[in-house]
Amino acid sequence: MGVLIHVFVGLHIIGIASLLGGFLTQMKAMSAGTARFNPAMLHGALTMLVTGAVLVGLNQADGNTVDHLKIGVKMALLVVILGLVYVKRDEEKAEKAPFALVGALTTANIFIAVLWT
Repeated sequence: MGVLIHVFVGLHIIGIASLLGGFLTQMKAMSAGTARFNPAMLHGALTMLVTGAVLVGLNQADGNTVDHLKIGVKMALLVVILGLVYVKRDEEKAEKAPFALVGALTTANIFIAVLWT
């Protein structure tokens, strides 16, 4: 079970890398007002959602304790991120505020995962 959990942690990290990488590659375009939500951001957020849910289930099945408040906060942030990216995915230009909010919430999600013990 431990190996399976580690595989899904790796997939979860790939999802966050895709989401954050998609944001970071558009930062220069954001300052010019031409940024857009790219497919990597949407797929990264979806990957995070699915692998995060699987990780909670696997950890509970393995008898590990799960901090439900932490998971709830992380999932709430991810749902907002996913909603913004999904709704704005086909627009030619993303407004600065929602685009920056996705970057800020993604970064907050990372720090919650790492620092909330």
